[in-house]
Amino acid sequence: MTDFLALDSLSVSLAIAFAFGMGARVLQMPPMLGFLAAGFVLSQLGVEPSEAGRRIADFGVLLLLFTIGLKLKPRMLAEKQVLAASLGHMSAAVLLLFGLLLGLGGLGFGLLAGLGPGEAALIAFALSFSSTVFTVKIYEEKGELGSVHGKIALGILIIQDIAAVVYLTASTGALPSVWAIGLLVLLGLRPVLTLLLDRIGHDELLPLFGLVAVLVLGAATFKAVGLKPDLGALFMGMLMAGQRRASEVADALLSFKDIFLIGFFLNIGLGGIPSTEVIVTALVLVALLPLKAALFFGIFVWLRLRARTALLGALGLATYSEFGLIVGAVAVSQGLLSADWLLVLALALAISFLLLTPVNAAAHDIYARFSRHLRRYEARTAARADQRPIIGQSEVVIFGMGRLGQAVYRTLEARLGRGLVGVETDWEKVRRMQLQGWNVVHGDATDSDFWLRAVRPSAQLRAVLLAMPDHEANMYALEQIRGAGFPGFVAAMARFPEDLQALRDAGAHVAFDVYGEAGAGFATDIAEHIAPLPAGAEGRREAGVAPG
Repeated sequence: MTDFLALDSLSVSLAIAFAFGMGARVLQMPPMLGFLAAGFVLSQLGVEPSEAGRRIADFGVLLLLFTIGLKLKPRMLAEKQVLAASLGHMSAAVLLLFGLLLGLGGLGFGLLAGLGPGEAALIAFALSFSSTVFTVKIYEEKGELGSVHGKIALGILIIQDIAAVVYLTASTGALPSVWAIGLLVLLGLRPVLTLLLDRIGHDELLPLFGLVAVLVLGAATFKAVGLKPDLGALFMGMLMAGQRRASEVADALLSFKDIFLIGFFLNIGLGGIPSTEVIVTALVLVALLPLKAALFFGIFVWLRLRARTALLGALGLATYSEFGLIVGAVAVSQGLLSADWLLVLALALAISFLLLTPVNAAAHDIYARFSRHLRRYEARTAARADQRPIIGQSEVVIFGMGRLGQAVYRTLEARLGRGLVGVETDWEKVRRMQLQGWNVVHGDATDSDFWLRAVRPSAQLRAVLLAMPDHEANMYALEQIRGAGFPGFVAAMARFPEDLQALRDAGAHVAFDVYGEAGAGFATDIAEHIAPLPAGAEGRREAGVAPG
């Protein structure tokens, strides 16, 4: 078998990765867990990590950071909930883990036995990071990247990644080149990039433009002046964020990113089957994961986030990180840690993915079960960014105020004339639309707390339209609607025909193919299903708007 693999290891690796990824999908687990398992199997079959595989994995991480940057607004990092939570958690986690590692070392657990203060500090620092790859993929698959907890988690991950990149740059002992100051010139490229984006069309030039931006202008340029390529990829994404076609670039690179990230997960598994001592040590580290999650939850509620937001954010950020592996690899190469520690960190990372995947999949159910207890930790007044959507006496609500949602809103407003409100996750879009006279509030369709209020006997809501572009977000919203016992009419949009039946099975009375007709067509079809509003009600009943 080994000889055969040596002849065509790439083909076999891809076949096994696909088989295990498909198996994970059948088991309703993220495919990345299947890729991770495939790496361990390939290791046992004699396949060893290759330079090509490492480069593919690196490209995957670069593209991930670039696409994250495209969705990020720099001022978001300065928000209290993001900055305080990231710095506060990292500081507290390092101190607590440092003390625990030394204490467990004194008890003789695995490789922790005889651990020195310097080694314990390095390991604690590596364990304080959360996995960007895992968290983003989990939130993407659940349609929650645009939610409050998704946005806060994303900001925290960015700050953690920047801290890791700064450490890795400093750990080399070499200062960036004096030419690094020249990177300020890249700031002047924003108008040029905008002009190019407006002229390159929608064909194969678009993904090529994205690859040049991340690999040449970002990664290669930063590496040339002594800075980490990862930082360059993130910087270029943030530089292009907010541009009209930024999301189109991200969509064009989506397949590249997903394919390259397969290499990342395979490479972790290719580290080999660990020894008993390594396994024991990794399991000890895994046992500390609840502490990491509890720290995030405590900091979030201290920052006046609602218990639901705090729990979903804490569970998404509870894993160990691929950047912790990179920190460990640098420490091993410099002789600061033994080589076994790299395998320990890899195994702890893999197990954290394995354990927290089903936990995150069931996160909404966990909150629903323990919500009464968890709400005891909430502040009396939630932070402005995390207040529940207040729709007042509105009878029709539209979730997702993108192009389709706006078209639906205009058409229904003209036909129904009253009792209509839009709900959007983007605070800036909410403010902008409110100034333009739209009746729009900030909120999240997957918020179970909102639906419990919306179905009260005193509520006037009788029709819900899900116009969010993310199928998973619409499916989760339908799950919350059904779970709350909402008796009214529900319609949902789908980007692909194969999603229509899934939406109907999840409880939508009407599922609409967004590419089949325009938004006005969708609205016209929906309006025919909604009975006329009670006669005699003059004017328009405005929805209450959350403060701010």
